[in-house]
Amino acid sequence: MARKNFSRIAGVAGLGFAVLILSLNAFLAPAGLPLPGAEIDEVIAFFSTQKGLIGSTSALAPLTWVTATVFGAGALIALWRSGRGHATAWALVGLAGILMQNLTFTGVMATRLALASTPAGHDQAVSGLWALNEALFIFNGTFLALALVGLSAGGRVAEAIPGWHAWMGYLAAALQFGSATLSPLLIDDPQSVGLLGLAGWLLWAAWIAVYGIVLIRLPSVTQRGEPQGSPTDPGDNPAGGVAAHASAPARRRSR
Repeated sequence: MARKNFSRIAGVAGLGFAVLILSLNAFLAPAGLPLPGAEIDEVIAFFSTQKGLIGSTSALAPLTWVTATVFGAGALIALWRSGRGHATAWALVGLAGILMQNLTFTGVMATRLALASTPAGHDQAVSGLWALNEALFIFNGTFLALALVGLSAGGRVAEAIPGWHAWMGYLAAALQFGSATLSPLLIDDPQSVGLLGLAGWLLWAAWIAVYGIVLIRLPSVTQRGEPQGSPTDPGDNPAGGVAAHASAPARRRSR
């Protein structure tokens, strides 16, 4: 029962993470948050006038990292229970991607706070901090791609997610990785590939929300699908786990 409850918690965390990142950007984007490649005058103007907004959004950032980590751990446990080694291996890749993106985006948020706290007239300091912020933001796409590929592949091996959901993850990963790879080559004009990253980011938010729903529903599917007295531990039932739970409704329909 504890494992089932954790699946629910992880699913809610995934949904919460998606809502948080969409909400935070819904406040920052209209306020004029500079994008990579913005002129330094635009950067100075924004961070000197939006200190309150940067502070309030940064205060919520730790919650996004907590929810992302809980979601990743819950997905790992759910895929491990499938009893399929490749699913577990891919899930570990996905969790590593989530942890690395948490670490990288900590740097992004830290540099934003530093920019907002830099006194007026220190243009060189602002320029250096902004360059670091841009680099961290661009390379963050690499770890998002890792998380998307790992958990999508693991979910398909375990038969926990439908094919269209996995392909959504693969497409988002390709866009994120493409943006992270091409942006350094176009360092003077990274906005030219910015739409790749934006499209990949929107798909990432939708993908993780759907995955959260899968994890929330997984316990109820397990309870309905298990015959009374059947083993629930993957070690007792090698064909059990996520795949067995997903196939139980089909067995009932065939009777």
